[in-house]
Amino acid sequence: MHVLESLWSRATQTSEPLGVALLFGSLAVGLVLVLLPGTWHTVRHAVTVVHEGGHGLAAVLTGRRLTGIRLHSDTSGLTVSKGPRTGFGMVITLLAGYTAPALAGLGAAWMLHRGYASGLLWALLVVLALMLVQIRNWFGLWVILVGAAVVFAVTWFAAPEWQLVFGHVLTAVLALGALRASLELQSSRRRTRSAQSDADQLARLTRVPGLAWVFVFVLVALACAVADLWMLVPQGLLTMP
Repeated sequence: MHVLESLWSRATQTSEPLGVALLFGSLAVGLVLVLLPGTWHTVRHAVTVVHEGGHGLAAVLTGRRLTGIRLHSDTSGLTVSKGPRTGFGMVITLLAGYTAPALAGLGAAWMLHRGYASGLLWALLVVLALMLVQIRNWFGLWVILVGAAVVFAVTWFAAPEWQLVFGHVLTAVLALGALRASLELQSSRRRTRSAQSDADQLARLTRVPGLAWVFVFVLVALACAVADLWMLVPQGLLTMP
């Protein structure tokens, strides 16, 4: 009981906002990680984890049976669920993938805005633990374990200020990574013409063109990124003449 009380105390403690220099520095680091090709390939694994987690969560919430998640070294992933191949549940499951990182970034920004940096990190650990039992390949297991180790180290050993820095970097990566991944989806559709992307599968189910679904993904990512900025940056700085 004492251990649980200690963990709950850690998870619910609040932190003072970051100073302006650390705030913009953290967001800039997240921007650079997404923009540079070398670092983007690495941090995109985090975006893919959330993407596939979104598929999995939507499948469970709509009554489908989640049978496994795979993560690949090329940063792609695959979530398999059983249930009707058409209908509302399948549409929501497909729609949840590209929107999940943007929405997760929005939730993270809200928690940081409220000062719950430690709570955010503990929530990430819970999500990674839930995903761990659904992973069905060795590379995916490696990605989840490494991610969990990094988050746990920051949660347990880092000072509250550096937990906030890590949270802001991660939020920027999710927000901007969601936008970049959505834009790259259209490039991939033009290049491969495989018709197996989430947008193309949604097009077959709904008779709405795949390009329109890509636009939805980009619009959600943009809206969430703007909301993230509004929550993370002090209003006085956003309204300065």
